[in-house]
Amino acid sequence: MAGTSPLEIAFKRICATEAPLSERLALFNAAVAEHGRPFAVAYQNLITQIQKASAGGTAPAVGEPLPPFLLPDHTGHLVDLDDLVANGPLVVSFNRGHWCEYCELELSAFADAHSEFAARGAKVISVMPERGEYTRKVRDRTNGRLTVVSDIDNGYALSVGVVMWLGDEVRTLYQKFGLDIERYQGNSTWFVPIPATFVLAQGGVVVGRKVDPDFRTRMDIEEILKVLGRL
Repeated sequence: MAGTSPLEIAFKRICATEAPLSERLALFNAAVAEHGRPFAVAYQNLITQIQKASAGGTAPAVGEPLPPFLLPDHTGHLVDLDDLVANGPLVVSFNRGHWCEYCELELSAFADAHSEFAARGAKVISVMPERGEYTRKVRDRTNGRLTVVSDIDNGYALSVGVVMWLGDEVRTLYQKFGLDIERYQGNSTWFVPIPATFVLAQGGVVVGRKVDPDFRTRMDIEEILKVLGRL
């Protein structure tokens, strides 16, 4: 999916819009169905499998705390969840990687809404299972407005209960199109987090969430802001 393919052109056009995140994701889903049919079929097969397995069903619910973490950011500095929630609310987003267009759309929407989150005293952090050289790409892509931490081997995502295997069909497609997940992650497991969003109140208790095996959907920014507004 590189260069000037119709799907890449459609993605760039979608990124340039000011539509809500849900609309951008819907537009990209339609583009994948039109221009990237092998991916559309493989994604639907994978989503059906992980939905049947009730993946993500054990993730913390509203009213429960998110497990603590101590993870390195793009500079190697260790970031402590307890420190992040000590003085205000926090939005924690689990993302598959810098290569994932759905994640890019979501994180770009977070960056665009940076001032609105700041006005509510909230910070945003992205957790992804990639090495620092790739989390730096995400940091740069979002103009330094997000903290991105490396969850190597998905250890933290496993403790939260939001991990899925990409499967042979998707793996074969990604390898065919040059997505070197093993190099990005530093392992050969082909596991990624289920994209999930947790809104934490000061102190770390979950007050809003979206955990959906259908990684083509994400928690909308407006919904997150509404949750923060009720704190």
